[in-house]
Amino acid sequence: MGYAVESPLENGFKPRRKSASWFRSWKFIVSSIIILTSIFCLASYLYQINHFNSNVFINDIKVGGLSAEQALRRLQSTVLKNEVYVGEQKIIDGIDTEMRFTEADLPSFEKLLEEQMTIFPSSKEKTYTLTPTNDDQYRNIILKYDLEQKLISMNQDLTAPFNANAILENGNITISKGYEGTQYDVSSLIKEFETKEYISTISLDPVYLQPLREDSQYVKDIQEKLQTLLQHTVNYQVQDQTYSLKAGELIKNASVSDDMKITLDPFHIKNKITEINQAHSTLNKDFSFKTHSGADITVKGEGYGWALDIEAETSLIKEAFEAGNQSISASTVHGNGWSNEGYGYDAVTNDGIGDTYAEVSIKDQRMWLYKEGKMIFTTHVVTGKKSAGQDTEPGVWYILYKRTPYTLTGTSAENPYSIDVNYWAPFTNSGQGFHDASWRSNWSGNAYLNAGSNGCVNVPPGVMKTVFENLTVYQPVVIY
Repeated sequence: MGYAVESPLENGFKPRRKSASWFRSWKFIVSSIIILTSIFCLASYLYQINHFNSNVFINDIKVGGLSAEQALRRLQSTVLKNEVYVGEQKIIDGIDTEMRFTEADLPSFEKLLEEQMTIFPSSKEKTYTLTPTNDDQYRNIILKYDLEQKLISMNQDLTAPFNANAILENGNITISKGYEGTQYDVSSLIKEFETKEYISTISLDPVYLQPLREDSQYVKDIQEKLQTLLQHTVNYQVQDQTYSLKAGELIKNASVSDDMKITLDPFHIKNKITEINQAHSTLNKDFSFKTHSGADITVKGEGYGWALDIEAETSLIKEAFEAGNQSISASTVHGNGWSNEGYGYDAVTNDGIGDTYAEVSIKDQRMWLYKEGKMIFTTHVVTGKKSAGQDTEPGVWYILYKRTPYTLTGTSAENPYSIDVNYWAPFTNSGQGFHDASWRSNWSGNAYLNAGSNGCVNVPPGVMKTVFENLTVYQPVVIY
């Protein structure tokens, strides 16, 4: 028995033509989408390479949708108000100007155009800053100068900061605190101005001058300098004696300047110099003098003598302390000389007269010359006429100068005279001195009572040359 095989076609089965048609339709759709997307992306890309995204700003100016060249034109036509604020306060209301962009700046705009590129157009806000190639002189020079001057002017009415400082006060180093003020830090604000964007309104954060604080290195340096000062000693030499002047004892008040120079109050230094002067000075004092005979007498200082110039010496020592010098010598003295000069500073023996001098005794009518403590010459003399009140003036004088020959002029009993002498050595400012007297015949020991000179010391002509040669300028002359 056999079996018949049924064909699929006979049982009603047909091929799946509908499925193939659907596949072809889907492929077309996908291809279309891809093509449209590509066209969109290409169009978007082409747009973006030539236009800024919608929310792009350059120097606070919106350039969204503009090309680089269009953006350049927009900024060129933008007016800058040139207003400057410090905090909330308008400091400068400048002149309105246009931005200084030129064609030379176009590459900068094109570069920004490249930088703002995204895969798809973006609405995200982005801000860029550009500075013109050409210098904006009003903004960079005039406006900056006006701002600087305005701030300086405003500071005059504001409170300056108070810097901490170290000072020497009443012998102690004290440190004062620093306090803030309200003055602007002009330098810092100008530097901030220079970094600001090229936009219409410039806003600066307030910056104030800051005081030096107590822990600053500057204050520490001043403190150290004052401590060093208090440890300093100046060795001050007066004649043959040296005084150790200690800052810790003599300086009670001092300050240090910004350039680290010390300024001190010399009050106690002056008192010390006054004390030293009293111990050494011979000006207008009585000299203790041992005569040729060994008698101890007292002779008042007249032309001869010296004293320290207290003010000058105080300044000298003050400067030595301020400069840190170790030792100085007295250098300024005054006295009764023609120009207020003093004499005898170098004489430290014989109560300040020294060991080289001339001695004249009115009572004995005699003079003695001493050199280095030894009597080298003596002679009889005639002094001023006592009966006429023309006495030779007692005191300690000095030889003013020496002349040979010389013409003496003056008035005697209201009669003028002019007499030539071979030797002349005055010792008083009033005109008394040693000279030869060739016209004199009376050389007796009491001639001075009624037949004396007009006040000078007459020396016999035969020995005047010896006397003259053994007298030196500024040499002391003791008359008693």
